[in-house]
Amino acid sequence: MIKLFLRERASWILFFIFSQLLVLAMGYLDTSIPFLSTVYIAFISCLSFVIFIVMRYEKESRFYKRLETVEPSFDLTAIPEANSPFEAITSERMSEQIQVFKHQLNELQISLEQEKDDMLNWIHEVKTPLTTLQLMIERTDSTLRSQLMYEWLRIHLLLDQQLHLNRIPFIRNDLYIEKTDLQKLLFQEIKSLRQWCMQKRIGFDILLETENVLTDAKWLGFIIRQLLTNAVKYSKDSDISIRCTSKEGITTLSIEDFGQGIAPRDLSRIFDKGFTGTANHQHHAATGMGLYLAKQVAESLLITTEVESTVGEGMRFSLIFAKENELIRITHM
Repeated sequence: MIKLFLRERASWILFFIFSQLLVLAMGYLDTSIPFLSTVYIAFISCLSFVIFIVMRYEKESRFYKRLETVEPSFDLTAIPEANSPFEAITSERMSEQIQVFKHQLNELQISLEQEKDDMLNWIHEVKTPLTTLQLMIERTDSTLRSQLMYEWLRIHLLLDQQLHLNRIPFIRNDLYIEKTDLQKLLFQEIKSLRQWCMQKRIGFDILLETENVLTDAKWLGFIIRQLLTNAVKYSKDSDISIRCTSKEGITTLSIEDFGQGIAPRDLSRIFDKGFTGTANHQHHAATGMGLYLAKQVAESLLITTEVESTVGEGMRFSLIFAKENELIRITHM
């Protein structure tokens, strides 16, 4: 801070030095003035100036030192009290700017909430014709039905992702922790993908040592849906292995496919928003949102996600559920 203070006052300091040099020059050139007297006067002036600078530094830097320690926020009371006219101007302008920012932020929040409500309403409205379309597709020729159901399922899954994307910021208000039937939940999600799985000749090998887990059924279903969708998307003519084990009160659910796998350089990025892989750009339908959303929901449910993969051999996603006593704090937040 002292360096900044001296830099700010550099012009004043240079002017003072210049004035003292001018006094010494006059004492040296004017023989009627004792030179030692001018040196003494210059010395006393410099000493007084140094004391003055130290005193002014303590007083003038106090406001800015407090300002440096203030955490960024919209709290007007956090602004230090001004002790000089210039500090008062700074304080007033900061207060006015914060008020403007708060007003703009409130307007943006209202606008964002309105857009979210409109989006949710639109998604719910679209679901009605989608349901009707599904019924119509089921009456068509079997060959055409499979292709139409696949495209219908893609639209349905994209709408489902968008719906949950808008709900995730408020997930804390939507959690209901209870004993969840894992087998029923898995079969329900697999059934919704049956047309796609039949088209790609994909089966499921399921072994559950534990069939019940303490979590939110609706949001866990969403996570499983994203993992199953990812597994089916990158597999063909193979089974998807689903295992659930429990050890020392910790339940682990793993979903393993035997598809193309993913490169080691991409493993750390697969949960990033919008990431679709560096070797799979031929999959134009990929949005890079499914695994990102699954990760966000899993963190809210205190579920740890792990992934293992070998190129050409497949991928395995593991969901490690928190212990029951750790979930208690979710229900009380």
